[in-house]
Amino acid sequence: MFAEVRRDEIPDTLVTTYLEMTDREQFRPSLSNRTDVYVQQMQTPDVDFYRFLYGAVGEKWRWRDRLVISRSELLAELNRAEVSVYVLYVGGTPAGYVELCDRDGDVEVAYFGLREQFFGQGLGKHLLSYGIGRAWDRGAYRVWLHTCNLDGPHALSNYQRRGFRVYQRTVEPMPERYV
Repeated sequence: MFAEVRRDEIPDTLVTTYLEMTDREQFRPSLSNRTDVYVQQMQTPDVDFYRFLYGAVGEKWRWRDRLVISRSELLAELNRAEVSVYVLYVGGTPAGYVELCDRDGDVEVAYFGLREQFFGQGLGKHLLSYGIGRAWDRGAYRVWLHTCNLDGPHALSNYQRRGFRVYQRTVEPMPERYV
């Protein structure tokens, strides 16, 4: 399932950057006005569709977490009241998704991304803005996320342009699961 990446292309260290917004006033949305773009909440968890999205979005970035847990564990996670998944569609085709996890108003953007064929169209900032807006609409007192040096080259700048501020960075040896 994972793209073939040469071991020498993977950095020796994993740098994880944690970002947050603590006030809705910090939020700088950027929404598309394209008529063929819409976001819809996944009302009924569908493990196969979710795994399709997760793999299609995360393969390039070596996402693994949701592919190595059992089907029943993933279904249980998606059924949690705190978890919401919003799917971006372009012309009726699933283009990406954002997953929120709300812990009593401390809302994490747990997963976010686009399928590669939808890169470079301004859709990432649209989808991220949509997700952040839903988090604030839920009554968040904080919205946060993390990214790392294995993610897309524009991820960190997109987060910062939407209003997130860095509050922590960690550096560790590259975990074996990513090599």
